[in-house]
Amino acid sequence: MPHTGLRRRAPVARVSVTQGSSLTRTVWQACEHGRVDLAYERLADRMHVVSLPLVTRFRGVDVREVALFSGAAGWGEWSPFLEYGSEEAARWLRAALEDADLERPAAVRDRVPVNATLPAVAPDAVAAVLARYDGCRTVKVKVAEAGQVLADDVARVAEVRALLPDARIRVDANGGWGVDEAETAVRALERFDLEYVEQPCATVPELAELRTRLHRLAIPIAADESVRKAEDPLLVARAGAADVLVVKAQPLGGVRAALAIVAEAGLPAVVSSALDSSVGLSMGAALAGALPELPFDCGLGTGALLAADVAAPLVPVGGSIPVTRVVPLEALLTANAASPERIDAWRARLAACLPHL
Repeated sequence: MPHTGLRRRAPVARVSVTQGSSLTRTVWQACEHGRVDLAYERLADRMHVVSLPLVTRFRGVDVREVALFSGAAGWGEWSPFLEYGSEEAARWLRAALEDADLERPAAVRDRVPVNATLPAVAPDAVAAVLARYDGCRTVKVKVAEAGQVLADDVARVAEVRALLPDARIRVDANGGWGVDEAETAVRALERFDLEYVEQPCATVPELAELRTRLHRLAIPIAADESVRKAEDPLLVARAGAADVLVVKAQPLGGVRAALAIVAEAGLPAVVSSALDSSVGLSMGAALAGALPELPFDCGLGTGALLAADVAAPLVPVGGSIPVTRVVPLEALLTANAASPERIDAWRARLAACLPHL
């Protein structure tokens, strides 16, 4: 029988934090004590920019550009997507510098179970993608892709269920549906026994309305963009708009900031990645490893989507990845180095982001 998924509504916590209070204090105290260096020239010297090709087109890109910083504690990754503005990219930079220069929080587990991530591919391509995820018992299926229709999503999810009858299946729309579209889509996909639906709509009010409409189906709603791209990442919890938080270390400003958000939101959390290299995935694993509870398989298996990496790939083995630091190999940094023009572009981006720190 298929896995039944999370068939309960998690309680919405009452949260009372002041935005910007405890979420960034640790890294700034470290800066004041000289443990995080924010001087542009020295940061630029520490930065290595690489271009990593993908196995399958994902999120509209075929190549993932990543900047890496060496530091006193190890290596940190800075890889905001190219369309992100300086203020948003600065949060990702904060995470990278914290991870490179400060020791990570103590872990309570040494391995993290991860899900397979399936791009919006045709049904006949599903098996080949899933074969890259050794032992994964959960599949996150991308839906609501631009240029596709609901029938494409249904066919893709149906193929996953046919291939993996006992798997947990979650779908991720990246905010691509309106409320009416989302309700129609979830009702069409419900027969595949969804674990949850991730960011079906773009705004918190839309999520709250959809959650009310879907109450009888008892399919949980997970919030991703409404957490990581929000001025107030706790608003979605206050509004009762989600059952699950999807948290990502880089977009939230680092492992410590993400841990604080989860603690103050009071909702179950699943840790995910942003198509990181193995250095960034190891930051996500540090976050997942430090959470007191980890009720969901994490979206940290996306190293399987990369055709090249900066180290021995941090990919699923037996459905999990280790909680460990990843050290890039010099040969791979050189082999995958970005062009001089792209390195200059990232240096300019670094200079633009520093004032926002």
